[in-house]
Amino acid sequence: MTNPALLKDLADRRALPVHQQLDPGTVEWIAEHRPATFAAMPPRPTYQPMMLTPDASWFTSVEQSDGLHGVRHGARVSLLASVLAHEHGLDGETEAALCVAAAVHDCRRRDDRTDAGHGQRAAGWFAQHAGSVTTCFGLRLSADCLLQATTAIALHHLPYEHFTLTQARAYRRARQVTDLLKAADCLDRYRLPALRWWPDTARLRTPVPDWLHPLAFDLVVRSERARLDGAGHESALTHACSLIFPTGPEAHDAKPLG
Repeated sequence: MTNPALLKDLADRRALPVHQQLDPGTVEWIAEHRPATFAAMPPRPTYQPMMLTPDASWFTSVEQSDGLHGVRHGARVSLLASVLAHEHGLDGETEAALCVAAAVHDCRRRDDRTDAGHGQRAAGWFAQHAGSVTTCFGLRLSADCLLQATTAIALHHLPYEHFTLTQARAYRRARQVTDLLKAADCLDRYRLPALRWWPDTARLRTPVPDWLHPLAFDLVVRSERARLDGAGHESALTHACSLIFPTGPEAHDAKPLG
C-alpha cells in the first residue's frame, strides 16, 4: 500500500487538498527547520497569559476544526495575542476582546486554502453569537470591545493596502486590536508546511518581540506532536504550554453553543 503524501510534499508540489491536517512527517520537518537564530531556551513571560480554546462545534465542519485553521490554531493565536497585549500595555477588557477575536477568527472557514471572505463570515457569525461565546469563556465585554473584536475578525486576513474605504474607517476604530490579531495570527504560521509561508513581520504594523518567535515555534511543534500522539485539543495545548510557561496560561475552555 502506498503511504499518503506528506502535507509538506503536497505543498512543494502546490497540490494541497481542500482540508489540510498535519501529519507526523510534516511536524518533524517543521521541527527540523527550527531557525538557527532561535535561542534554545527563549525568554518566557513572567505573567500568566490567557488562552481561549474554541469549541470544535463552532467550526464549519469536523475537518476544519481539526485542521490547520482549527481549534488548536485558534487557541494558540489567542495565547500569542495575550502575550502581545501585555507587551503593548492593553487593559484587561481590551485584552479579553483581542483573545476572543483570536480564538474564533477562522471558525467560518470552508477550506484551508485562501478562502476569500472567511474573515467577514466569521465576523458575521461572531456578531450573532457574541453573547454566548463570551459566556462560554466566562468573560464579559462592553459593546465597544465587542465591536472592536468583530472588526478585527473581519479584517484579520486582508492586507492593509487592500482595505476598502469602509474597511479603513472600521479599522481606525479598532486599530490596536486588529494590528495585534494580525500579528498573533502571523506568529502561528510556523505550522504551515512550506518555509515561504512562515512569519513575515514586514507585513505587520505593530512590533513583535524577537523572543516571541521561538516561543511561537515551540508551541506549534509541541502541541501538534501531542495531538498526533493521541491527546485531545485541550490536552495537547495544555501539555505544550506546560513545557513553555512557568505557571501555564490562564485557560478558558469553551463549551458548545445552545
